[in-house]
Amino acid sequence: QYSFKEVFGTRVVQKELFEVVAKPLVEDLIRGKNGLLFTYGVTGSGKTHTMTGSPGDGGLLPRCLDMIFNSIGPFQAKRFVFKLDEKNGVDVQCEVDALLERQKRDATPVPKTPSGKRQIDPEFADMINVQDHCRVEEVDEDNVYSVFVSYIEIYNNYIYDLLEEVPFEPIKPKWNNCNTPVRNGDLIPPQSKMLREDQNHNMYVTGCTEVEVKSTEEAFEVFWRGQKKRRIANTQLNRESSRSHSVFIIKLAQAPLDADGDNVLQEKEQITLSQLSLVDLAGSERTNRTRAEGNRLREAGNINQSLMTLRTCIEVLRENQMYGTNKMVPYRDSKLTHLFKNYFDGEGKVRMIVCVNPKAEDYEESLQVMRFAEMTQEVEVARPVDRALCGLTPGRRFRNQAFREELSRKLEMRGGPINGEADEQSDTEMFVQTFPPLPSCELLDINDDQTLPRLIEILEKRHKLRQMLSEEFAKNVLSFKTMLQEFDSSVISKENYIQVKLSEKEKTIAGQKTELERLEKKIKTLEYKIEILEKTATIYEEDKRNLQQELESKSQKLQRQASDKRKLEARLQGMVAETTMKWEKECERRVAAKQLEMQNKLWVKDEKLKQLKAIVTEPKHEKPERPSRDRDREKPAQRSVSPSPVPNAPPIRLRHRRSRSAGERWVDHKPPSNLPTETVLQPHVPHAITVAAAREKALANEKALAKCDKYMLTHQELASDGEIETKLIKGDVFKTRGGGQAVQFTEIETLKQESPTGRKRRSSPSKPDPHEDAAESEWTDVETRCSVAVEMRAGSALGPGYQHHAQPK
Repeated sequence: QYSFKEVFGTRVVQKELFEVVAKPLVEDLIRGKNGLLFTYGVTGSGKTHTMTGSPGDGGLLPRCLDMIFNSIGPFQAKRFVFKLDEKNGVDVQCEVDALLERQKRDATPVPKTPSGKRQIDPEFADMINVQDHCRVEEVDEDNVYSVFVSYIEIYNNYIYDLLEEVPFEPIKPKWNNCNTPVRNGDLIPPQSKMLREDQNHNMYVTGCTEVEVKSTEEAFEVFWRGQKKRRIANTQLNRESSRSHSVFIIKLAQAPLDADGDNVLQEKEQITLSQLSLVDLAGSERTNRTRAEGNRLREAGNINQSLMTLRTCIEVLRENQMYGTNKMVPYRDSKLTHLFKNYFDGEGKVRMIVCVNPKAEDYEESLQVMRFAEMTQEVEVARPVDRALCGLTPGRRFRNQAFREELSRKLEMRGGPINGEADEQSDTEMFVQTFPPLPSCELLDINDDQTLPRLIEILEKRHKLRQMLSEEFAKNVLSFKTMLQEFDSSVISKENYIQVKLSEKEKTIAGQKTELERLEKKIKTLEYKIEILEKTATIYEEDKRNLQQELESKSQKLQRQASDKRKLEARLQGMVAETTMKWEKECERRVAAKQLEMQNKLWVKDEKLKQLKAIVTEPKHEKPERPSRDRDREKPAQRSVSPSPVPNAPPIRLRHRRSRSAGERWVDHKPPSNLPTETVLQPHVPHAITVAAAREKALANEKALAKCDKYMLTHQELASDGEIETKLIKGDVFKTRGGGQAVQFTEIETLKQESPTGRKRRSSPSKPDPHEDAAESEWTDVETRCSVAVEMRAGSALGPGYQHHAQPK
């Protein structure tokens, strides 16, 4: 969903659209304010139709022209009274110069028909036949107006004048593959125009053709002449797709009449020049849909680039306005935005008509257009323009017309010329005509006594009439003098009254000036206080930020200390628990060892008692049989890990035997050269992971420890009698706080071969074999085979004090 100031349906008529959108811009134009109207949308959405219209229903452009000329029609100046200079300004010419310009124009070979008798081109006659007669209500009737129009297009980021007369000469011949010149029917392309900035910092196109027009028909004819030169092309989406941005500029020059209400006031400061720009933007399009190639592809790229620049400028203006930033607006990235920079900076009112095509294929592009158009509503750029004060009495045009009409009426009543020419001659003729006619003064006879008396009589009558007229004239002069004196007295009284009023106004103005000075001083004082407060607030804010940063750093430090304390407590608790458990097991082991020792001693004593009892109870003639070695060898005594306990001995703590490990996962840690012990019982752990004791296999040991929950270390050494003794050191695997694994040794199983008759210790050879020493060192070096890290602590050999820790990954 998108929100707009006004939404029109699919069947909206051009009149309704014009009254809502363009009519306020025309009213501002006549009041001396600038305006800019865009039509924006996807290609083929109806922008050109909205701007131009169709036969029988004119668009926004002809309706704007019709409203302008309906409003200023009776107040237009003669041609060439206003003359545009080449620096985006306007001058006022005197009547003589304007007359010379008109005569020069009439002397051209092409005959200029009057605007009332102009033959309208039937191609666009229906478009400008607007019957609404819309006009601006409040038009300054003491001003004279002139309308100038120009038409340009922005094509491939170049500006071209569509009203420029291009010479009809073909392009220079091009050479084909056969080295023969080829001519085409195209004309020489017009020269691109440059943008300049005038003294008021407004942008304009240099060398652009500006035509003074006096009617809607003449203005639209100029537009239609340029429209035929506009670049259009046939694409997949639009049969007549606009390949350029067209700008139709309407300039309205207005200046006040002089005090008599006859001629234009010859002061350039009193001239007001306002303009209304009607822009028909080229449609944004995607090349994958239009399948554009070559020139069409380059045109589409330039069109999309200029529209993207327009969008960027609007976004930066919106950001500067909403967040108070001062980012530079990239007007110069495109000729379109550079030309209308003044409008976006607040030199006029900007309005945009968004044309949306309901086709499903244009859905995504229409969303982009509407999102951009909705964002542009948040940018306020309109700013009022103050007009120069004229200082002349209003209504002087109609007073001058009324005076002329009254003078002609009186002249008609008195029989004089209606046009009021040669006033002195007409008064004389009228005065002579009132006298009686003179008779014939020719004397044909000497005795004629009638002609002279008749002439004398007529002359006397004329003399009397002349005296009467002179007396009447004197009376009229006297009455006129009286009226003049009365008028002078009234004028003096009015002047006195005006002087009194002026003195009162001056006193009021002086009081207001004093008040303004006081308020200005107060404002300066308040501004100084505000500046001091802002500096103080800045200092406080900086202190606040520093204190907040210090507070955050200290709080982070406290958190780190608390976390370190918690970690230390947990570590100490673990060490206490570990030490407690270790000493408990050590105590249990020592108690069990002491019990075994006591049991062994009791067993020895029992055996000795049994032997003594047997010796005492045996008869003396019988000799005890001594078992032979062969019998001992045939029936070897059953080996056990420890002597059988005496029945009356206290119970000892049961240990987990090897049969318990059948359902658990073990790590079988054996040396690389494990020698056979030649015993009946052999260590065998099913489903175990066998690892070697070399240092380079530490990583494999770690992986094996991570997968198992039991650990068995095979250790071989020579016993005191020279036999090989195998010890299976078993332990539990558990995870450490650091992410690794640790081994807690729990018990030891011993495999050893003994002879009941005793056996001499193996004597060490005089020259030990280095290979045997190496093998023995490999058996006996427990640290080497537990090279992952064996930590030795207080305790008996291979007791609970030995722990096997795997390094964390």
